[in-house]
Amino acid sequence: MTVQTSAFDRAAGDVVLIVDDQPDNLSMLHDALDESGYTVLVATHGEGALQRAAQAQPDIVLLDAMMPGMDGFEVARRLKADPATAAIPIVFMTGLTETEHVLAAFAAGGVDYVTKPIRPREVLARLAAHVNNARQAHQARSALDAFGHATLVVRAGDGRLVWQTALARQMLQQWFGGDSPWTPPPLLDWVRQQVAAGAVGSASQAGSLVQGARRLHFTLHESTGEDEWLIVLREANDAAMLEGMMLAFKLTAREAEVLYWVVKGKTNRDVGDILGASAATVKKHLERVYEKLGVETRTAAAALAIQRVRQLGR
Repeated sequence: MTVQTSAFDRAAGDVVLIVDDQPDNLSMLHDALDESGYTVLVATHGEGALQRAAQAQPDIVLLDAMMPGMDGFEVARRLKADPATAAIPIVFMTGLTETEHVLAAFAAGGVDYVTKPIRPREVLARLAAHVNNARQAHQARSALDAFGHATLVVRAGDGRLVWQTALARQMLQQWFGGDSPWTPPPLLDWVRQQVAAGAVGSASQAGSLVQGARRLHFTLHESTGEDEWLIVLREANDAAMLEGMMLAFKLTAREAEVLYWVVKGKTNRDVGDILGASAATVKKHLERVYEKLGVETRTAAAALAIQRVRQLGR
């Protein structure tokens, strides 16, 4: 058996990383895959698998579940936790067919599993299907990245971020902090509500989060796989509108925020929830806004604010 090192010709075929501590399994799988046109890389332990995957970016990983030291489940979890390798499909090889082990394989990020003793023809059929799906997904992700879309795929059941474009990753970091492989709870809760209600695509109700003048909108699109959902993010920032209202009406920053949300049709209680204040405090701010604008009602304040902002825009 010829074991390939870090240098390989990707043009020779789709790249498969086999991870197994048993030489006989490696030899049999290597020969079968090589004859079928795959470029084959191998690793005999968990740490080696993580290094090879990060360096070579294989099209798929064929992973032994039970290995000494770091087992296959932990290898899969670490691959999925790293944005650089998270999108690589993982097919488990296991002699453990009990339900709990099969579930553990999928929970760790596997897309499929084959049982030992290995049957090469079965493995080839499984790999071909998953490599084709992965290639199509990669092309779609590349296109979304190229056009600057903030898009991600969420697994609703366990909350894993299956993949995300560079802009989506940046937005999630800005809004939620860190670079976790798990969907932020507010976004995951909304996804689960939409899925449970059957609201997908045009039927989906856009969700949003608010930080001052910044808003993060998200829309649920089609399913990309079993329990996996495509989410599109969009960020809006009305800082210029707030600044315009402050200058036009000589408002404080907080008064401008209150007026901004009144224009959006929010009640005092809603505004309080958004700004982290009581409804009574919002009412006091609003009374000062009325005085500065020379009006007596919410409707009049909102109408005057909209008129002035439009004038500033022109």
